[in-house]
Amino acid sequence: MELVEIQKLEGHTDRVWSVAWNPVSSHADGVSPILASCSGDNTVRIWEQSSLSRSWTCKTVLEETHTRTVRSCAWSPSGQLLATASFDGTTGIWKNYGSEFECISTLEGHENEVKSVSWNASGSCLATCSRDKSVWIWEVLEGNEYDCAAVLTGHTQDVKMVQWHPTMDVLFSCSYDNTIKVWWSEDDDGEYQCVQTLGESNNGHSSTVWSISFNAAGDKMVTCSDDLTLKIWGTDIAKMQSGEEYAPWIHLCTLSGYHDRTIYSAHWSRDDIIASGAGDNAIRLFVDSKHDSVDGPSYNLLLKKNKAHENDVNSVQWSPGEGNRLLASASDDGMVKIWQLATKP
Repeated sequence: MELVEIQKLEGHTDRVWSVAWNPVSSHADGVSPILASCSGDNTVRIWEQSSLSRSWTCKTVLEETHTRTVRSCAWSPSGQLLATASFDGTTGIWKNYGSEFECISTLEGHENEVKSVSWNASGSCLATCSRDKSVWIWEVLEGNEYDCAAVLTGHTQDVKMVQWHPTMDVLFSCSYDNTIKVWWSEDDDGEYQCVQTLGESNNGHSSTVWSISFNAAGDKMVTCSDDLTLKIWGTDIAKMQSGEEYAPWIHLCTLSGYHDRTIYSAHWSRDDIIASGAGDNAIRLFVDSKHDSVDGPSYNLLLKKNKAHENDVNSVQWSPGEGNRLLASASDDGMVKIWQLATKP
């Protein structure tokens, strides 16, 4: 296999922190693929691929709402809303009206930089996290209104990322305090509690945890860290989905020796390929070896793309469709790149 650069998307004037694919856009559905990217230039760019030429162009620039770096962006499950988290302490909610986007709500409350934003599977809630060490859960109300339903405290340092489970209302957060926390409400009252902390004591990370991603089934999770490792975790998804009780996540394996700089991003494709982006300017892809040892599953390096960017790779994101092996990457070099995973000729 090889990772082929399809197109370089230029326009941001500062580092690009994150990229996010619109979940309902694909040529198979007759809708052009759409990608959002956010940057230290205080803007978000919306990119669209032409169904004819297959080339990508910037359709619009979301600006003037945030006054500082936009650190994270995430589409709602419907693909109609885009949430943007900024160092100005706010989260913007943008509505897609087809030809243009409008900021319909601004969420305030965090004391300082908002680092990440994530929608739950139904689109009824979103979560944000901040340098202020807190995680907030916002409930989506009628009329473009959002209500803070919970403020979750427990991390002792800057929270780098929040991520909802792909099928259940279980929230995960990772932090500068080297831990991943799992937040779950036992009933429908919305009283979220920290039900598990994944740290060094249970084969967790020994330094800042930057990113969390789940496989398509939702029974495995990958995390990446400043400790130069990727870790794979698993849970009894059937027990969780039955609603009987919380099923803890357990460490399955650690991928070490592949990175020599901080791993900033990891993302699991629907085809079961894990991509990682790191401070060594490279992108790596890993696949399940399909040979479980007595110690559990193991993953092999599928390929390494050296010099994928001219600087740190901050975000890697697979396109949402199965079999559509497009990967987007964002970097400190100010570039967004679109890659195709293809079989070598």
